[in-house]
Amino acid sequence: MSVRVRYFAAAADAAGTDAEERNEPSLAALRRAVVDDHPALGGILDRCAVLVDGTRRDDDAPLDGATHVDVLPPFAGG
Repeated sequence: MSVRVRYFAAAADAAGTDAEERNEPSLAALRRAVVDDHPALGGILDRCAVLVDGTRRDDDAPLDGATHVDVLPPFAGG
């Protein structure tokens, strides 16, 4: 089962895409794999908010049954 990873703003620029389908089993595995595939993400991924099906996750959440993961870099302004 795959999960759709959506990248926003600087994360999309670093990944070179705004979305892709991934098959990693956990959030930790996904983090490692996207940096391997998109090395420019390595400089910003640790500062990004990562949401699994709309809920922020900072742990090694399993992705079985998840439909999407959003990678949101810090935003300035307000």
